Amino acid sequence: MSQSSMLYRFIDSPEKQQKLYRRTLIIVVISQIFGGAGLAAGVTVGALLAQDMLGADSYAGLPAALLTLGSAGAALLIGRLSQRYSRRFGLATGFLAGGIGAIGVVVSAATNNILLLFASLLIYGAGTATNLQARYAGTDLATSTQRATAISIAMVSTTFGAVAGPNLVGVMGQFAMSVGVPALSGPFILAAAAYILAGLVLLVLLRPDPLVIAKALAEMQKTNESNLSDTNFKKLAINKRGIVVGATVMVLTQIVMVAIMTMTPVHMGHHGYGLNEIGLVIGIHIGAMYLPSLLTGLLADKIGRTAMAIASGATLLAAGVVAAVAPTDSMLVLITALALLGLGWNFGLISGTALIVDSTHPSTRAKTQGTVDVLVALAGASGGALSGMVVAHSSYATLSLAGGILSLLLIPTVIWSRSNNKG
Repeated sequence: MSQSSMLYRFIDSPEKQQKLYRRTLIIVVISQIFGGAGLAAGVTVGALLAQDMLGADSYAGLPAALLTLGSAGAALLIGRLSQRYSRRFGLATGFLAGGIGAIGVVVSAATNNILLLFASLLIYGAGTATNLQARYAGTDLATSTQRATAISIAMVSTTFGAVAGPNLVGVMGQFAMSVGVPALSGPFILAAAAYILAGLVLLVLLRPDPLVIAKALAEMQKTNESNLSDTNFKKLAINKRGIVVGATVMVLTQIVMVAIMTMTPVHMGHHGYGLNEIGLVIGIHIGAMYLPSLLTGLLADKIGRTAMAIASGATLLAAGVVAAVAPTDSMLVLITALALLGLGWNFGLISGTALIVDSTHPSTRAKTQGTVDVLVALAGASGGALSGMVVAHSSYATLSLAGGILSLLLIPTVIWSRSNNKG
């Protein structure tokens, strides 16, 4: 069957569009399970590996910064590859690059090569960018009342791998030592296999491509609206204010989450906690980032994107305050703080993503999504880089409290969005 006849088969049948929408979600879920396991390595032991190789706490935030800088460049590239070719090609390329980066981290740890570590972490960041961009694939054929739910399904599937990853730190560390490489590189061995498998799943199975079909549907709609020029049609479908607000929500939540999360393993290490305990706290944190997604998506579709963005700001504030006052010998309070941190991020990412999808046109959607994710990644890079410096010159409590206060900026942002737009 030719591509044109395949496109017309879907264009003429809303039932087949919904069937492809559901099939796309299943494929995205499978890839996200692997992708979640891949991203967990850098979150859990990246700062510890840098601390071990560089011998200074002030540099412990560098891995998060490099990961997110790499993620920023990859987000831009993935968005443009997806727009020009297909979601399948863009996402598969990103995951495979992330797997290559993880292999580079293992080699750098085995050879104690700092420059290779930095370069590999940049490339490894492509996996993080792809893991986030995959959430858009499920929305291409979703209706306006399905979009946040589609995003949440993609995100909740990440939970299975993302929670398992940190809790396999000890096992992968032992495996790493058994093959003659440092224990802290073990999780990156898992990441390499996970990212490569995620890329292969998308490359082989994501056919027909949902973005290609969505663009064809938009073109047909433009043809039916024969009194509108191409430029005017796109203007009607693009809401610039919605894009700005969605991007701002995601940027602020990313800064706060990455800053506090990055320094938590280092903070715990200073107070005598081992790798298994650190893995448990980060695993619960990542679970809170993704596991509530189904409920968050339903709420965002039912009560509105802006209401969930405000909930994000309030939850992140609570996380910062609890982390700041947590006794150093209390795992329970620290777990509570990191769970709230993940939950606040979840509210912000899903509501912000839904705003972006609502506000864009298929002809430029993937490109715009990639550009916004660049800003999100750069925000995370800033949070990661500054977090180590803040803790080195002040304290973990100061960092946590500052992050919580920063999250309050979400509230005036969404109030401004409601001045001209219904949330």
